[in-house]
Amino acid sequence: MMARKKLSNLYLIVVFAILYAPIFYLMFYSFNSGGSMRDFEGFTLEWYQEVFADTRLLIIVLNTFVIALLSSALSTILGIAGALAIHYVRRYKPKNTLLTLNNVLIVSPDVIIGASFLILFTIIGIKLGFTSVLLSHIAFSVPIVVIMILPKLQEMSSTLIDAARDLGASNWNVLTKVILPFIKPGIFAGFFMALTYSLDDFAVTFFVTGNGFSTLSVEIYSRARQGISLSINALSTLLFLFTIVLVAGYYFINQRNNRPAAVGEGRR
Repeated sequence: MMARKKLSNLYLIVVFAILYAPIFYLMFYSFNSGGSMRDFEGFTLEWYQEVFADTRLLIIVLNTFVIALLSSALSTILGIAGALAIHYVRRYKPKNTLLTLNNVLIVSPDVIIGASFLILFTIIGIKLGFTSVLLSHIAFSVPIVVIMILPKLQEMSSTLIDAARDLGASNWNVLTKVILPFIKPGIFAGFFMALTYSLDDFAVTFFVTGNGFSTLSVEIYSRARQGISLSINALSTLLFLFTIVLVAGYYFINQRNNRPAAVGEGRR
C-alpha cells in the first residue's frame, strides 16, 4: 500500500514538473538582461517596463479584459437559464438530447467552432471585431456554465421549492430566494471558468478577429512569429500570475460560501 502511494506521488510530481517546467523557464528568462533565452546575463525589469510602455499593447489588454468580463457575465446569465431549462425537463429523451447538444459544444475542436463562427458572421454581415469576438466567447462559455450549475440543481431537494410555494412564494421569489442562493457556488464556478476560458482562448478568437482589433492570445502569437523577444516572456508571466490570482479568488469565494453551511450543520 505504501509503495503504491509513493508511486502515485512520484507520478504526480513528474506530471506537474512536465507541465510547469516550461512556464517557469519562460518566467525565469523574462528577467534576463541578455535579451535571449540561452545565457542568463543578469537580472532586469526592462522587459516588463517595455510591456507597460507599449500603448498599443495596453489597449489590447483592455480589450481582452472587457471581452472576458462581458462574455463571462452574459454567459453566466444565459447559463443559469439553460441549466434551469434542462433540469426541469421531465421527459428523459428531450432532457438527454439537450445535455448531449450542450456537451458537444464543449468537446468540439476549437478550430471547427472558430471556422463555423467565421462563416456565420460572414453570411449574416457582422463585421469581424469586438462584436464577433464577444458573441463567439459567449457561445462557447454558455455550455461550460451550464455544466457547472447543473450538479448543484441536482443536489437541491424538491421539498425546498414545495415548502416555499406552501408559504405563498411566487415563482420569482422561489427563483431569487431559494434556487439562486442554493446554486450560488455553481454560478461563481461557472463565471470564473468562463472568465479563464475567455482570457485563454486563441483558436476561436483567431478566426473571428478583424483588422484593428486583437486580444492578448492573438497578439502574443503574432509577436512570437516575428522572432524571440523577452517582452513576450514578460507578458506571458503577467498573464500566468493573473490566472493564479483568479484561481485563488475563486477558491477563497468558494470556501467563504461553504463556511456558513458548515457552521449551520455544526450548530445542529
